[in-house]
Amino acid sequence: MAKPLAGHTNSYHTYSHDEALQGIAEAGYTAVELSAVPGWTEHVDLDGDQGELRRKLESYGLEPVSLSAHSDLTTADGLAHGIKAVRWAAEYGIPVVNTAVGGHQSADENEAAFLANIGSMADEAEKAGIEIGLEIHGDIMASGAVTLPLLEKIGRDSVGINYDTANVVFYSGDTAIEDIPKVVDKLVHVHLKESKGGKGVWNFGEIGTGDVDFAGVIGILRDSGYDGPYSVELEFGGEPWPPLAEVTAAMRGSREHLNALGLQ
Repeated sequence: MAKPLAGHTNSYHTYSHDEALQGIAEAGYTAVELSAVPGWTEHVDLDGDQGELRRKLESYGLEPVSLSAHSDLTTADGLAHGIKAVRWAAEYGIPVVNTAVGGHQSADENEAAFLANIGSMADEAEKAGIEIGLEIHGDIMASGAVTLPLLEKIGRDSVGINYDTANVVFYSGDTAIEDIPKVVDKLVHVHLKESKGGKGVWNFGEIGTGDVDFAGVIGILRDSGYDGPYSVELEFGGEPWPPLAEVTAAMRGSREHLNALGLQ
């Protein structure tokens, strides 16, 4: 059964967690992807009170479907954060943890260092029944096509792809329509993100205002039987973020556009 369309709190990157949750709820979402990304969007404290977070999410009518916990998995500190995120998600009951080879900021990564570490995170995921979604991001995972050899080297059932419909354009110049069919059976999570301007252009605004063929993407995923989470992530033109009301309006417009394409 398909998960409800989620709003990603990273869309409110420069705002507080409460402002993000309130905005996502006001924009009409009933599900949420939470953010615990060191040095970027630190909305969720993995040492905090889960009971308090549950009550807060319930008050906004939001169900968490995934945790964004990107860290540099080529380092010991990044691996420790990844393992902590998997354990936290398992305790909360969130089935997917999203991360990336070199964390949020890195583009050029050390594949050997990553491969030396990812097995430990996969071990924790398999114990807990969690799926790890490696995001299309950076050099090694610039597209689904170039990610396939990496997944073969990892060789773990608990590790799949978090497909980002804008990052594939930004890092590789390919389109999601061209690329997704090559890896559709490896997806555990999808970031629905708009792109405008082509490779290397950070322009990730309201869905329906750019170049991504979302109708085509959704059709491919539906026909493939994909039933994992979909999360709307807007990153605009980067920092500074737009005013809070504009972020929420863009999140609402994105939801309405995707609703019209059949995602609820």
